[in-house]
Amino acid sequence: MALLTALVAFLYHLPQVYKWLLKPYYIASLFMSVAFLAVRKTPGICDHLPTQREDGNACDFDWREVEILMFLSAIVMMKNRRAITVEQHVGNIILFSKVANVMLFFRLDIRMGLLYLTLCIVSLMTCKPPLYMGPEYIKYFSDKTIDDELVRDSRVTWLVEFFANWSPECQSFASVYADLSLKYNCPGLKFGKVDIGRYGEVSKKYRVSASPLSKQLPSLVLFQGGKEVMRRPQVDKKGRAVSWSFTEENILREFNLNELYQKSKKLNKTKGDKISQSQFPPVPEEDETEQQGAEAPESESKKDK
Repeated sequence: MALLTALVAFLYHLPQVYKWLLKPYYIASLFMSVAFLAVRKTPGICDHLPTQREDGNACDFDWREVEILMFLSAIVMMKNRRAITVEQHVGNIILFSKVANVMLFFRLDIRMGLLYLTLCIVSLMTCKPPLYMGPEYIKYFSDKTIDDELVRDSRVTWLVEFFANWSPECQSFASVYADLSLKYNCPGLKFGKVDIGRYGEVSKKYRVSASPLSKQLPSLVLFQGGKEVMRRPQVDKKGRAVSWSFTEENILREFNLNELYQKSKKLNKTKGDKISQSQFPPVPEEDETEQQGAEAPESESKKDK
């Protein structure tokens, strides 16, 4: 049953996965991930490779290579248990496949290891992961606009994501955050983003570390009346981020988005009613119009007399 569910999920997401694989980043990463497999299994190339197998077959994995690949599979399975999007699953497989390839190539031949490591660095510098370009209701802040926007209207609640474009976690979370903005955005509850990798002053002011070793990316902060109410992940007294999973369910529960959304809709409805009443005069009731119509002939008859 579990296998059938996984198969159905894969077939459901197949068109989306197919589009991702056509992008240059994923094409290059796919070739880099299977590089050692291709070298070890390609006839004419594998025949000249060293091997530690007892039968001397250089075109098959030895026991140490199998051990490294099994360890890679275990690590990928552990990391993917916390993955929340298909992009994160694919990203984990690509990342740890490259790490395993580096180890395998260096073990095979130090020159091949150096060549593969160089290709990984060049690929990392020239081929960036694709950014999320789907629909969203999100306002992007700069270092000059974020402070003014948060205090512009005290009735507006802001949920702001502090992110960095180079962070894989932020890239994976982009689609989840965009989907939340489509569902819950309203005049009283708004969604914002600010790139602290670009605006360092914002990073310092709101105490979100932009270091590559930081566990604070992404960070979600809820503002009401321009003041911070809560943030995830939390930061302990030593400045270390407490591990937190950025799933839609966790965000809805921790930030009470359903309750905030309902309150924001009521606030806007009340505001709209007051505006309409002030702009238009009250409509007279039917009894009052009938009385006025009855009094008019009497006054005219008195004038005739």
